[in-house]
Amino acid sequence: MNEQPHEQLKEYLDRRRAKVDEALDRLVPGSDSYPPALFEAARYSLFAGGKRLRPILCMAAAEAVGGTADDVMPCACALEMIHTYSLIHDDLPAMDNDDFRRGKPTNHKVFGEGMAVLAGDALLTDAFRLLAGMFSSGVRHEDLLRAIHEIASKAGFFGMIGGQAVDLDSEGKTIVPETLNYVHMHKTAALITVSLRAGAILAEAPPDRLEALTAYGENIGLAFQIVDDILNVKGDPAVMGKG
Repeated sequence: MNEQPHEQLKEYLDRRRAKVDEALDRLVPGSDSYPPALFEAARYSLFAGGKRLRPILCMAAAEAVGGTADDVMPCACALEMIHTYSLIHDDLPAMDNDDFRRGKPTNHKVFGEGMAVLAGDALLTDAFRLLAGMFSSGVRHEDLLRAIHEIASKAGFFGMIGGQAVDLDSEGKTIVPETLNYVHMHKTAALITVSLRAGAILAEAPPDRLEALTAYGENIGLAFQIVDDILNVKGDPAVMGKG
């Protein structure tokens, strides 16, 4: 009996997720490193059962333009580390003040607010150590510099953090559709889009394919955030792991 497309997709995602988890476990030091509390806090959130969407998209984009998943694995892992840092900080009392994520107590509930901040800071910073380490691989240096620049841009003022800042400033206010779209396109879609772009850039994608992958990333990023917003209002917290 032939597998249905959704079953094939699930198997593909499961295989890729396992590949990313293996690489992250190898690349990110464990709690036997010093100071142990910092590494334990960072790995607690990093291995809390995420979908690994961003690294999977990075690898898929590289393959779509003729590259390999292994060649962009450090970049894929760096993107997951950046995403995880953003979740740790997003859960803090000064932001969303969430007690649970993915069915587990949030980082600051387990390790304290100070250590949670440091764990997030370390994941963000170490992500760029992984990216810089790719200079000794076979990737073209100009492509790597371009990918690093785009990732930094979309993770900072002009992307994820910019979107989070507008979202935070909009709490308790009536916002216009343009502001809501800005939040969605920057807070969520920016890192998803740059995950695709970075994988494609490192695999030497031609401009037309890079443009197509960019449009794809922007659209699925927007859809992802819309679904997340609906679930936050209509979803069952126990099922979503936030109860």
